[in-house]
Amino acid sequence: MADADLAAMLRGDKTAYGTLMISPSSAFAAAAASTGIDFVFIDTEHVPLDRDELSRMCMLYKALGLPPLVRIPKADAVLARAAIDAGASGIVASYIETVDQARELRRAVKLKPLQGELLELAMDEPERFAREHPRTAAFVAERNASTALVLNIESRPAINNLDALLGVAGVDAVLIGPHDLSFNLGVPEDFASDVFQDAVATIFAKARAAGVGAGIHQGLPPTTPGMTPTDAARWIRGGCNVYVHAADASLFATLLKRDLEAIRHDSGEAQAGAKCGNLEAPVI
Repeated sequence: MADADLAAMLRGDKTAYGTLMISPSSAFAAAAASTGIDFVFIDTEHVPLDRDELSRMCMLYKALGLPPLVRIPKADAVLARAAIDAGASGIVASYIETVDQARELRRAVKLKPLQGELLELAMDEPERFAREHPRTAAFVAERNASTALVLNIESRPAINNLDALLGVAGVDAVLIGPHDLSFNLGVPEDFASDVFQDAVATIFAKARAAGVGAGIHQGLPPTTPGMTPTDAARWIRGGCNVYVHAADASLFATLLKRDLEAIRHDSGEAQAGAKCGNLEAPVI
Protein backbone atom coordinates (compact mmCIF):
# COMPACT_ATOMS: atom_id res chain seq x y z
CA MET A 1 0.00 0.00 0.00
CA ALA A 2 1.19 3.53 -0.76
CA ASP A 3 1.18 4.62 2.88
CA ALA A 4 2.94 1.55 4.27
CA ASP A 5 4.47 2.08 7.70
CA LEU A 6 8.12 1.49 6.85
CA ALA A 7 9.31 2.48 10.32
CA ALA A 8 7.16 -0.18 12.00
CA MET A 9 8.18 -2.73 9.37
CA LEU A 10 11.87 -2.20 10.07
CA ARG A 11 11.41 -2.40 13.84
CA GLY A 12 9.19 -5.48 13.69
CA ASP A 13 9.75 -9.12 14.52
CA LYS A 14 9.06 -10.31 10.98
CA THR A 15 12.02 -10.12 8.59
CA ALA A 16 11.66 -7.36 5.99
CA TYR A 17 13.23 -8.22 2.64
CA GLY A 18 14.32 -5.67 0.07
CA THR A 19 16.68 -5.10 -2.82
CA LEU A 20 18.62 -2.16 -4.23
CA MET A 21 16.95 -0.73 -7.32
CA ILE A 22 19.29 1.22 -9.61
CA SER A 23 17.21 1.45 -12.78
CA PRO A 24 14.43 4.05 -12.90
CA SER A 25 12.59 1.86 -15.45
CA SER A 26 8.95 1.05 -14.71
CA ALA A 27 9.56 -2.43 -16.14
CA PHE A 28 12.14 -3.14 -13.45
CA ALA A 29 9.74 -1.75 -10.84
CA ALA A 30 6.98 -4.09 -11.95
CA ALA A 31 9.42 -7.01 -11.92
CA ALA A 32 10.53 -6.14 -8.39
CA ALA A 33 6.93 -5.98 -7.19
CA SER A 34 6.35 -9.54 -8.42
CA THR A 35 9.11 -11.04 -6.28
CA GLY A 36 7.53 -10.81 -2.84
CA ILE A 37 9.95 -8.25 -1.40
CA ASP A 38 8.69 -5.83 1.24
CA PHE A 39 10.53 -2.61 0.36
CA VAL A 40 13.13 -1.18 -2.01
CA PHE A 41 16.43 0.50 -1.29
CA ILE A 42 17.31 3.49 -3.51
CA ASP A 43 20.83 4.90 -3.29
CA THR A 44 21.57 8.52 -4.15
CA GLU A 45 25.14 8.37 -2.82
CA HIS A 46 26.69 6.13 -5.48
CA VAL A 47 23.93 6.11 -8.10
CA PRO A 48 23.58 9.29 -10.24
CA LEU A 49 19.88 9.97 -9.72
CA ASP A 50 18.54 13.51 -9.93
CA ARG A 51 15.59 14.71 -7.86
CA ASP A 52 13.09 14.19 -10.66
CA GLU A 53 14.22 10.59 -11.23
CA LEU A 54 14.17 9.92 -7.50
CA SER A 55 10.66 11.32 -7.16
CA ARG A 56 9.32 9.22 -10.04
CA MET A 57 10.93 6.09 -8.61
CA CYS A 58 9.56 6.73 -5.11
CA MET A 59 6.03 7.42 -6.30
CA LEU A 60 6.04 4.36 -8.56
CA TYR A 61 7.28 1.99 -5.87
CA LYS A 62 4.84 3.35 -3.31
CA ALA A 63 2.01 2.81 -5.79
CA LEU A 64 3.20 -0.79 -6.17
CA GLY A 65 3.15 -1.30 -2.41
CA LEU A 66 6.91 -1.16 -1.92
CA PRO A 67 7.94 1.70 0.40
CA PRO A 68 11.27 3.20 -0.72
CA LEU A 69 14.16 3.56 1.72
CA VAL A 70 16.41 6.27 0.26
CA ARG A 71 20.07 6.67 1.13
CA ILE A 72 21.52 10.16 1.09
CA PRO A 73 25.29 10.86 0.90
CA LYS A 74 25.66 12.23 4.43
CA ALA A 75 23.77 13.14 7.59
CA ASP A 76 22.24 16.38 6.36
CA ALA A 77 18.74 17.52 7.29
CA VAL A 78 18.36 19.48 4.04
CA LEU A 79 19.18 16.42 1.92
CA ALA A 80 16.90 14.25 4.04
CA ARG A 81 13.94 16.64 3.74
CA ALA A 82 14.47 16.86 -0.03
CA ALA A 83 14.35 13.06 -0.31
CA ILE A 84 11.20 12.88 1.82
CA ASP A 85 9.61 15.59 -0.34
CA ALA A 86 10.50 13.40 -3.35
CA GLY A 87 8.49 10.56 -1.84
CA ALA A 88 10.92 8.60 0.35
CA SER A 89 9.28 6.45 3.02
CA GLY A 90 12.51 6.35 4.99
CA ILE A 91 15.98 7.86 5.07
CA VAL A 92 19.37 6.24 5.63
CA ALA A 93 22.61 8.25 5.62
CA SER A 94 26.06 6.86 5.03
CA TYR A 95 28.86 6.45 7.58
CA ILE A 96 27.14 7.45 10.80
CA GLU A 97 29.48 7.49 13.80
CA THR A 98 28.25 10.20 16.19
CA VAL A 99 25.13 11.14 18.09
CA ASP A 100 25.24 14.57 16.48
CA GLN A 101 24.94 12.95 13.04
CA ALA A 102 21.98 10.86 14.17
CA ARG A 103 20.30 13.92 15.69
CA GLU A 104 20.83 15.84 12.45
CA LEU A 105 18.85 13.17 10.60
CA ARG A 106 16.15 13.15 13.28
CA ARG A 107 15.53 16.85 12.64
CA ALA A 108 14.32 16.10 9.14
CA VAL A 109 12.89 12.60 9.42
CA LYS A 110 10.97 12.77 12.69
CA LEU A 111 10.29 16.50 13.13
CA LYS A 112 9.47 17.63 9.60
CA PRO A 113 8.36 20.37 8.79
CA LEU A 114 9.58 22.19 11.91
CA GLN A 115 12.33 24.76 11.38
CA GLY A 116 14.20 27.45 13.31
CA GLU A 117 13.54 28.13 16.98
CA LEU A 118 10.57 25.80 17.19
CA LEU A 119 12.65 22.92 15.81
CA GLU A 120 15.40 23.56 18.34
CA LEU A 121 12.82 23.54 21.15
CA ALA A 122 11.42 20.21 19.94
CA MET A 123 14.94 18.76 19.72
CA ASP A 124 16.30 20.03 23.04
CA GLU A 125 13.20 20.21 25.25
CA PRO A 126 10.59 17.82 23.83
CA GLU A 127 8.42 17.86 26.97
CA ARG A 128 8.25 21.65 26.99
CA PHE A 129 7.54 21.63 23.26
CA ALA A 130 4.63 19.23 23.74
CA ARG A 131 3.30 21.26 26.67
CA GLU A 132 3.50 24.67 24.99
CA HIS A 133 2.55 23.55 21.46
CA PRO A 134 0.30 20.51 21.95
CA ARG A 135 -1.49 20.64 18.58
CA THR A 136 1.72 21.10 16.64
CA ALA A 137 3.52 18.40 18.60
CA ALA A 138 0.70 15.91 18.02
CA PHE A 139 0.53 16.75 14.31
CA VAL A 140 4.29 16.37 13.81
CA ALA A 141 4.43 13.09 15.70
CA GLU A 142 1.54 11.58 13.74
CA ARG A 143 2.77 12.86 10.39
CA ASN A 144 6.29 11.43 10.76
CA ALA A 145 5.67 8.25 12.74
CA SER A 146 5.77 5.96 9.70
CA THR A 147 8.81 7.61 8.07
CA ALA A 148 11.84 5.46 8.88
CA LEU A 149 15.09 6.81 10.30
CA VAL A 150 17.95 4.42 9.55
CA LEU A 151 21.65 4.73 10.37
CA ASN A 152 24.37 3.23 8.16
CA ILE A 153 26.87 1.46 10.43
CA GLU A 154 30.15 1.12 8.56
CA SER A 155 33.08 1.52 10.98
CA ARG A 156 34.66 0.50 14.28
CA PRO A 157 33.93 3.94 15.82
CA ALA A 158 30.25 3.43 14.96
CA ILE A 159 30.27 0.04 16.70
CA ASN A 160 32.04 1.48 19.73
CA ASN A 161 29.42 4.25 19.89
CA LEU A 162 26.48 2.03 18.99
CA ASP A 163 24.72 2.15 22.37
CA ALA A 164 24.59 5.95 22.21
CA LEU A 165 23.45 5.92 18.59
CA LEU A 166 20.66 3.47 19.38
CA GLY A 167 19.57 5.75 22.21
CA VAL A 168 18.78 8.67 19.89
CA ALA A 169 15.02 9.16 19.88
CA GLY A 170 13.35 8.08 16.66
CA VAL A 171 15.99 5.70 15.29
CA ASP A 172 14.09 2.83 13.68
CA ALA A 173 16.91 0.67 12.32
CA VAL A 174 20.59 0.35 11.59
CA LEU A 175 21.91 -0.92 8.27
CA ILE A 176 25.38 -2.42 7.95
CA GLY A 177 27.44 -1.33 4.95
CA PRO A 178 29.58 -4.47 4.63
CA HIS A 179 32.15 -3.18 2.13
CA ASP A 180 33.08 -0.04 4.05
CA LEU A 181 32.85 -1.87 7.37
CA SER A 182 35.32 -4.53 6.23
CA PHE A 183 37.81 -1.85 5.19
CA ASN A 184 37.46 0.04 8.46
CA LEU A 185 37.96 -3.17 10.46
CA GLY A 186 41.23 -3.87 8.64
CA VAL A 187 39.91 -6.90 6.72
CA PRO A 188 39.07 -5.35 3.31
CA GLU A 189 36.47 -7.49 1.53
CA ASP A 190 37.34 -10.48 3.73
CA PHE A 191 33.73 -11.05 4.69
CA ALA A 192 34.40 -14.59 5.90
CA SER A 193 36.85 -13.38 8.56
CA ASP A 194 35.94 -13.76 12.23
CA VAL A 195 36.62 -10.04 12.71
CA PHE A 196 33.92 -9.09 10.21
CA GLN A 197 31.41 -11.76 11.22
CA ASP A 198 31.80 -10.98 14.94
CA ALA A 199 31.23 -7.28 14.26
CA VAL A 200 28.06 -8.06 12.31
CA ALA A 201 26.76 -10.28 15.11
CA THR A 202 27.50 -7.56 17.70
CA ILE A 203 25.61 -4.93 15.73
CA PHE A 204 22.59 -7.18 15.24
CA ALA A 205 22.46 -8.19 18.91
CA LYS A 206 22.73 -4.65 20.25
CA ALA A 207 20.17 -3.23 17.83
CA ARG A 208 17.54 -5.86 18.52
CA ALA A 209 18.08 -5.60 22.28
CA ALA A 210 17.33 -1.88 21.95
CA GLY A 211 14.13 -2.55 19.99
CA VAL A 212 15.69 -1.20 16.80
CA GLY A 213 15.76 -2.95 13.43
CA ALA A 214 19.02 -4.66 12.45
CA GLY A 215 19.88 -4.83 8.76
CA ILE A 216 22.59 -5.55 6.21
CA HIS A 217 22.97 -5.09 2.47
CA GLN A 218 24.44 -8.10 0.70
CA GLY A 219 25.60 -6.11 -2.28
CA LEU A 220 28.21 -8.46 -3.67
CA PRO A 221 27.78 -11.54 -5.89
CA PRO A 222 26.10 -14.37 -3.95
CA THR A 223 29.18 -16.63 -4.28
CA THR A 224 31.43 -14.30 -2.25
CA PRO A 225 32.69 -16.13 0.88
CA GLY A 226 31.07 -14.69 3.98
CA MET A 227 28.36 -12.95 1.93
CA THR A 228 26.32 -15.88 0.60
CA PRO A 229 22.63 -16.72 1.00
CA THR A 230 23.71 -19.23 3.66
CA ASP A 231 25.37 -16.41 5.59
CA ALA A 232 22.24 -14.29 5.19
CA ALA A 233 20.08 -17.07 6.61
CA ARG A 234 22.45 -17.38 9.59
CA TRP A 235 22.29 -13.62 10.18
CA ILE A 236 18.51 -13.70 10.14
CA ARG A 237 18.46 -16.54 12.65
CA GLY A 238 20.86 -14.45 14.75
CA GLY A 239 18.70 -11.33 14.85
CA CYS A 240 18.90 -9.61 11.47
CA ASN A 241 15.37 -8.54 10.56
CA VAL A 242 16.11 -6.15 7.65
CA TYR A 243 17.79 -7.82 4.70
CA VAL A 244 18.67 -6.05 1.43
CA HIS A 245 19.70 -8.50 -1.27
CA ALA A 246 22.00 -7.38 -4.10
CA ALA A 247 20.69 -5.01 -6.80
CA ASP A 248 18.74 -5.15 -10.03
CA ALA A 249 21.85 -4.57 -12.19
CA SER A 250 24.08 -7.08 -10.41
CA LEU A 251 21.39 -9.77 -10.34
CA PHE A 252 20.71 -9.29 -14.07
CA ALA A 253 24.42 -9.49 -14.96
CA THR A 254 25.14 -12.45 -12.67
CA LEU A 255 22.22 -14.54 -13.91
CA LEU A 256 22.75 -13.73 -17.59
CA LYS A 257 26.48 -14.50 -17.39
CA ARG A 258 25.83 -17.78 -15.56
CA ASP A 259 23.25 -18.97 -18.08
CA LEU A 260 25.30 -17.99 -21.13
CA GLU A 261 28.37 -19.75 -19.75
CA ALA A 262 26.31 -22.90 -19.16
CA ILE A 263 24.81 -22.77 -22.67
CA ARG A 264 28.20 -22.24 -24.32
CA HIS A 265 29.71 -25.06 -22.27
CA ASP A 266 26.90 -27.51 -23.06
CA SER A 267 26.90 -26.60 -26.78
CA GLY A 268 30.66 -27.08 -27.06
CA GLU A 269 31.32 -23.50 -28.07
CA ALA A 270 34.44 -21.68 -26.94
CA GLN A 271 34.10 -18.70 -24.66
CA ALA A 272 34.16 -16.13 -27.45
CA GLY A 273 33.41 -12.45 -27.47
CA ALA A 274 33.62 -9.76 -24.83
CA LYS A 275 33.61 -10.81 -21.22
CA CYS A 276 30.68 -9.76 -19.09
CA GLY A 277 32.69 -9.00 -15.97
CA ASN A 278 31.08 -8.82 -12.55
CA LEU A 279 28.70 -5.90 -12.35
CA GLU A 280 28.15 -5.32 -8.66
CA ALA A 281 25.82 -3.14 -6.67
CA PRO A 282 27.23 0.10 -5.29
CA VAL A 283 29.49 -0.80 -2.39
CA ILE A 284 28.41 0.29 1.09
